[in-house]
Amino acid sequence: MGILVILFAVVISPPPGVSPLARMTGPDIPPGWSYTPSGMINRIPIVALAVVGLLISRYMAAFQLGHIDSVWDPFFGDGTAKIITSEVSEAWPVADAGLGAAVYALEIVTGVIGDKRRWRTMPRVVLFFGILIVPLGVVSIFFIIIQPIVIGTWCTLCLVASLAMLLQIPYSFDEILATLQFLKDRRRQGKSIWHVLWHGDTMEAGSMDEANEFGGSFTAVLRQILRTGVRFTWTMAASIAIAITLMFSRVTFGTAGAAADSDHVIGLLVVTFSIMALSEVGRPLRFANVPLGAWLIAAPILLTGYSSLAATASVICGVLLILLALPRGPIESRYGAWDRFILIVDAKK
Repeated sequence: MGILVILFAVVISPPPGVSPLARMTGPDIPPGWSYTPSGMINRIPIVALAVVGLLISRYMAAFQLGHIDSVWDPFFGDGTAKIITSEVSEAWPVADAGLGAAVYALEIVTGVIGDKRRWRTMPRVVLFFGILIVPLGVVSIFFIIIQPIVIGTWCTLCLVASLAMLLQIPYSFDEILATLQFLKDRRRQGKSIWHVLWHGDTMEAGSMDEANEFGGSFTAVLRQILRTGVRFTWTMAASIAIAITLMFSRVTFGTAGAAADSDHVIGLLVVTFSIMALSEVGRPLRFANVPLGAWLIAAPILLTGYSSLAATASVICGVLLILLALPRGPIESRYGAWDRFILIVDAKK
């Protein structure tokens, strides 16, 4: 009901705080960009992943609140039940899974508000959308990190919900960047950032986008949804595979104690940065895997709990992560002033 109230209030009809001039005039595409990051094509993956997270979180909240007697976990037995009834979960004044469900619900609502120009007409909504996704996505990774270390087990449903949150991040980077660039430009023009943040603004630069977002075959539209601003590079895919192997090094390599905890933390961090780097805007984040790989090389010397096999594997994984972080991977789109940070500036274009 809460979602429907918000949808009818601000989605069905345009929000009254948005300036009519900002809505009716100005470009669809930010200056120097090759597409509009606020198109529904770009937001569909985020909203779909938020729906997955909402359903899972609501199911776990039902168990926490006593609405159901048991909770399903296909891989870790009673792991989900132990996690969501642990001291960490019950330290919150409300059901933490229910709080997560509320966040996913807000993501869905803010994900469908506005049109393809909202990067400049509704900056406040875009930035709030980004706050829901990026910082809270990092918080969800923190809770996954502490599961085997503090509680001693895993939670399948928590892993899936956190993965849904994490996969939203690379799809959100471009719209956040476009809005921040727009606010910086308005400040340079002498406009009040506070006023622009709440009311939006128009601008002369940029271009209009007359294309139908959902034109073409279903396959073509699906490809556009999955690949606009995000590329699943083989280097990051390989890094993620290595990281997942490290996360379960207790089983794969027989690590124990500090070594196993280190592999678990490093593995999750590599997964996080590698998924973020799937975004063309966030591609420089791949270099975060370099110091993480260097730590894996040094860890067998500094920590206990490594067998000879585990120590060798740690060094090999560290070297591979460093090498896989070096290639930039393909970049198809342009992002204005941000191009120089992802090294795609070409004087001929």
